[in-house]
Formats: sequence, structure tokens, C-alpha cells
Amino acid sequence: MPLSWNEIRHNAIRFAKEARHYTSESADKQTFWNDFFAVFGLPRRTVASFEVPVLKTSGNFGKIDLLWKGMLLVEHKSKGEDLDKAKTQAFDYIQAMAAEGRHKELPRYVIVSDFANVVLHDLEEDTRVTFPLAQLHQHIHDFAFIPGYKQHKFEEQDPINIEATEMLGELHDTLEFGGYAGHNLEQFLVRVLFCLFAEDTGLFQREAFRLYIENRTAKDGSDLGPRLAQLFGVLNTPVEKRQKNLDEELQPFPYVNGALFSEQLGFAEFNRDMRNALLACTRFDWSRISPAIFGSLFQAVMEPKERRQIGGHYTSERDILKVIRSMFLDDLRAGFFKTCAKPTSSLILSFRQAVL
Repeated sequence: MPLSWNEIRHNAIRFAKEARHYTSESADKQTFWNDFFAVFGLPRRTVASFEVPVLKTSGNFGKIDLLWKGMLLVEHKSKGEDLDKAKTQAFDYIQAMAAEGRHKELPRYVIVSDFANVVLHDLEEDTRVTFPLAQLHQHIHDFAFIPGYKQHKFEEQDPINIEATEMLGELHDTLEFGGYAGHNLEQFLVRVLFCLFAEDTGLFQREAFRLYIENRTAKDGSDLGPRLAQLFGVLNTPVEKRQKNLDEELQPFPYVNGALFSEQLGFAEFNRDMRNALLACTRFDWSRISPAIFGSLFQAVMEPKERRQIGGHYTSERDILKVIRSMFLDDLRAGFFKTCAKPTSSLILSFRQAVL
């Protein structure tokens, strides 16, 4: 079982303090990387090797500072040296490996460092993360591939759209067809929606809900219902009253006061497809949800009979604006722009752009 993110974060803070005095590539490099892997609970020697030889395109042999075959290549320099040159050297090694036909060894990730700074390249996603070593604890999720978490990086997801609400509606109907219906089902879906929204708006640690499902539930969905019930119980328990041996994946979740999680609900039975559908919902950015989508969302999770009885159909944002613009919004916006014709601060300018 991988270390919890809390443990990894604590390890990263301690490691950065201990490693701040390292300066020499030849003297300190191997100790640095052994300790770096230990931050994530993985012994370096079990996955990666130092000084791996490679035949360069020039015809001479070079040595890769550290290679985890198929996963990671590291090029390390002494403190203060040019990391752009280190990057060039690392990518030259990758080209040389490809020329040798060592395709299975080609890494997805490249790290260059001079002890004081770290640059992580994800070659598959074509992204780069740069930070001083002292901030490692703020970037531990970028290295999730080391402890083995499935979420390798925090992807920027598309804004929530109607597809997500239809997905939740389908999940509702599937659960209902399986016998999980009525009040239990409605409360269960409201709780799930809260968790989806909370992890994208800072109420939970980012991706906490998604990673809990990914890492603590069976792929066939057989234990997802009880696991979610356990999470709901934790959310209803003040931190100081929780058991000391609580699952490490659950410890970071905050206490949610109020009555949302206080009622004891029956377990929802899931299968593989339903678990995958819930995971798909976690990949949307719920922090950017619009009023129109909220309308269709609640329509989607209401029972079909209720949708007909209470006229559960939302008015689209476009149609709402047709009414309120002519009534007052256009005049209000015009007055605002007149007042801010000569903005005196970047804050006003940003606000004007937001209104547009």
C-alpha cells in the first residue's frame, strides 16, 4: 500500500531541509536521489539505477545519472549550473536510447536538478513543472507515479457540461433499477454531488474524492457502496473524534457540519460500469458549473415521476438572459462601463473583463 499523501508531504518537508546543504554532483547526487525516492516510500534500488551507459550519437559513451526504465530519466548538476544544458543532455540521451533500439526503456518523465531547483517534464503530456526544492511538499502530486498512484498529474478538466448531468441521471436510473430507490437514492446522490463539488473548490484536497475511489475500491465496484458509506461517516465526524487508526486515505477529509451526512443510509450496490461512471464524473471541473447545468443536474437526479409532477425542467441560461437583459442588465452593464471608462487599477480591469 502506498504512503498517504500526508506522510509524503511530511517526508518532503524533512527531505528538503536535510538536502539544502548539498552542492556537489559527484559527492551528493546519489544520496540525494536515494532520499528523494524514500520521500514517497519507494526504495530507489528496487526501480532505478545510477550511471546507466548509453551510446551517444557522437559515437562516444555517456552515462545517464539515473534511469528508471520505461518511467524516469534524471540528469543532475551541481548547485548553480545551467539546467537548460542539463535538459538538452537528458533529451540527447533519450534520442541515443531510441537509436539503439531501447524503446522499452524510454522514459515518460525527465527530471533535471541542481539540488536547489527541480524541473519535471512529462513527455507524454508535454508539460513542465519547475519549483525550488523547498517547495517540494507543494508539488508531491506531480510525482504520483513514484508511489504508484494512478493519478500522475492534476489534469485541467473540461468545464462541467450537460454530458455530466446525463451521466448522473443514468447513474440514478441504474441504481434505482437495481433496487436502490426513493429517499436513500436521492440523499446518496446529493452527497456524491457535494463531494464532486468540494474537491474542485478547495473544500477537500484536490482530487481527494477521485483518488479515494481509485485507490481504495475494487475495480468491479463490489465494495464501492460500503466504502462511500465509510467516507460519509468520516465527513460527519469531527476530526478530534475520529479513530486513530482511520484509513490514511480518509484522514485528510474535513468535518462537514450540518445534517448532510448525519443520516444513516443503506448501502448502494455498484458494479464495474457504475464505478467507472462515477469516476468519469470526478474528471469534470465542478467548480465551473453554470446555473443552467445546475438546473439540468437536479432534473437529472430527480425521480422520473417527480420530474413530471413538479415540472422539473430548468430554464436555460440563454433564455433567462433574454429576459433580464432587456429588463435591467443591459442598463446596469452600460452604467458600470461608464463609471470604469478609465480604470485606475488592475482589479477594476479584471472585473470589467469578467463582466464581458
